[in-house]
Amino acid sequence: MRQLSSILVAVTLCLTCGAQTAGLETLGPPTPDLGVPAAVVQVLDFHGNRLRLADGSVLCDIWLRKSVPAQTANKESNELLYPELSESTLIGVISFPKAATDFRGQPIAPGTYTVRYELIPEDGNHLGVSPNRDFLLLVPAALDLDPGALFKFDELVQMSRKATGTNHPGPLSLAQASELATSLTKDAEDHWLFSSVLKQDRGRDLPFALIVKGTAAQ
Repeated sequence: MRQLSSILVAVTLCLTCGAQTAGLETLGPPTPDLGVPAAVVQVLDFHGNRLRLADGSVLCDIWLRKSVPAQTANKESNELLYPELSESTLIGVISFPKAATDFRGQPIAPGTYTVRYELIPEDGNHLGVSPNRDFLLLVPAALDLDPGALFKFDELVQMSRKATGTNHPGPLSLAQASELATSLTKDAEDHWLFSSVLKQDRGRDLPFALIVKGTAAQ
């Protein structure tokens, strides 16, 4: 009996340890209650990812686009992490089950948002915000009806302000990625990174990493 009790205790401890490990769960397409426009759902990959933190809580759900339009690397490519992406391109959809924060530390209400690629302007007003210029801007999903639309910078910023309720848009910082794998990890700066692959319409797989939890150094 003692031996059996020891085995049961060991199994319980292993299950508890497993529950404390951050990780991913595979999801089907966004459900209607999330309010993602039908045209956007059609361009998303059928499978999404649910991101769980070490305490077992759900951080967010993410669906990436099936195929992302690619552009030829431009003259700024040495300065950018993702020169293959065009500004304002729809990258996917993210849903927060509870209040979150963007990379600026601004509160983001529970809800579902599209995310579009954008660059920090080189106008001298954003120095020190991030070590790189590549971001995804959050837009309330109900306001983003056309996945193929491209917006001017000011237009996209105005749409993203609806995600924060402030005079600033809601940015999530992109990070350097090198592996063609899907994972959830924490870096040395206490940022949680979702890494995956963006499939481009030219058939190339683009390693991709996004800071889904964590803010810029103050």
